[in-house]
Amino acid sequence: MSATPIEAQESTATEARKGTVGAAELLAKVESCSRISDGRYSTDEGTSPSVPVCGKKGAVYWKADMDIACDGQVTARCNRDTDPWFRPETAFPQSDGRPLNSQTLPYVVVPGPSGIWDHANSGIKGGGVVAVIHNDQVQYAVVGDAGPTDIIGEASYATAEALGINPDPATGGTASGVTYILFRNSRVSPIESRSAAVSLGESLAKRFLRAN
Repeated sequence: MSATPIEAQESTATEARKGTVGAAELLAKVESCSRISDGRYSTDEGTSPSVPVCGKKGAVYWKADMDIACDGQVTARCNRDTDPWFRPETAFPQSDGRPLNSQTLPYVVVPGPSGIWDHANSGIKGGGVVAVIHNDQVQYAVVGDAGPTDIIGEASYATAEALGINPDPATGGTASGVTYILFRNSRVSPIESRSAAVSLGESLAKRFLRAN
């Protein structure tokens, strides 16, 4: 029996996630930090600011925790019953105008523009490609939402699930050990295509590793 288009797309995405760019290579590239933010971010409300946004040619990056974002379309895993902080919208919609689906689409939440840092000024926009690294795994995602102006380190249910992190919006996430590399001036089209994010992400990651 031949695969359906959706099955074929997800198979392609799975294979590409195993691609030629390894977590160790990317982590070595972002080992040091040339800070581009005017201050630092907290990882959670009430914690001391400790996370700078760093920059290199072709990308910006930070190292933080991962809180679980379940905002967007109402699904079985992401709704007001499962997530006390649920909001039925995302800053950047999918191609049909509806919010993103956090249960199925790997996406990252960037801090809202502030005096600390404005993502748009660094070439980071909705649908931009992100390499999310945790425990020697690389998951390609998109910039899908904007959050508080002073907190950093949040990604969708699907991102966490793909990386083996507990995706439960109320009890999941991880307190540390996540690296987010956002590729400047990139855009996945359509934003909701996982396979397009993986394909473009692999290409941009290779280019980033070659950059001086």
